[in-house]
Amino acid sequence: MATISLCLIVKNEEQNLDHCLSSIEGIPDEIIIVDTGSTDRTKEIAAKWTQHIYDFEWIDDFSAARNESFKYATKDYILWLDADDILTPEDKVKLEHLKNTLTEEVDAVSMNYEIPQDNSRKFISNTTRLRLLKRTKGFIWKGIVHEDITTEDSYHLIKSDITVTHTKTGSAPDATPSRRNLDIYERHLARGYSFNVSDMLNYARECHSHKQFKQAIHYYELCKDHPEIPLENRVFILHKLATCYVYNNQPEKELELTLEALSMDVPYPAFSCRMGEHFLKSGNLEAAIFWYKSAYSSPPGERYAWSAIDNVYHTWLPHQQLSLCYQALGDMSQAKHHQQWAEFHRKR
Repeated sequence: MATISLCLIVKNEEQNLDHCLSSIEGIPDEIIIVDTGSTDRTKEIAAKWTQHIYDFEWIDDFSAARNESFKYATKDYILWLDADDILTPEDKVKLEHLKNTLTEEVDAVSMNYEIPQDNSRKFISNTTRLRLLKRTKGFIWKGIVHEDITTEDSYHLIKSDITVTHTKTGSAPDATPSRRNLDIYERHLARGYSFNVSDMLNYARECHSHKQFKQAIHYYELCKDHPEIPLENRVFILHKLATCYVYNNQPEKELELTLEALSMDVPYPAFSCRMGEHFLKSGNLEAAIFWYKSAYSSPPGERYAWSAIDNVYHTWLPHQQLSLCYQALGDMSQAKHHQQWAEFHRKR
């Protein structure tokens, strides 16, 4: 049976840490907690679970803190979580089974990451992350914010069906998002730090969240044709870029970028919805129906799991728009059918 070191970095997580560790109790063989400057009861709570608590001076770099936590791990594999992540009882059972059956040739295990976008948990974003890593394989973190795991060596990956659930919801639509990450990036820029492509993409996303659309557009544009960006991330960037152009009062760019994305790959649901909206606005209801049906009948492929998938575009939204299309055509049976599907997805 494999042994596991659980590594977390924390700061002022007294509201979350106990819930996180309780959800995975009994699985890790050791727990490593690196504290980056808590002023609440975080370290007191951590001490109930482990003696391996270390202080690390915060230097505006999440990768540096995560790499510090990995440094103290001694077991076969490293599992990383954030303090506001949990495993459901069902996923805990799956992880226990994985630990008991993991074979030595496996270097890394990916897990789904489910992120609620509002307090109702009706709107969920999903992505896939490397979660369980062979300690001797030399995995390290890179990127100052929204950091990624890398290694210079090839590695044997297995994809699990385990889901890590993020418990902290996104901001309410009218709420001001935290500037923490944006400020970190801007302090690095002020010091002359040179962004790698991952930093540029994530800085663009932070600017986007803070409605700094011109700055977001600039950095998305730098990323979209970069040779280090894989196809699925290029499509994701085009989706975000199209949204920024609309908010920046350049709606003509939305259709241009939609057509560019459709020329790259099978339709990504967000762009199918954009095409549906384009034809709905022009009054071509039959074409709009075609594209909205494409959105829900062709969910993102497996490779898109590594990007942040906005589930809205292949769940309730196309059905809601189809209901409007069929109402306009006078087909109330189909309008009701799709309205029921839209409500079904919203309640899930």
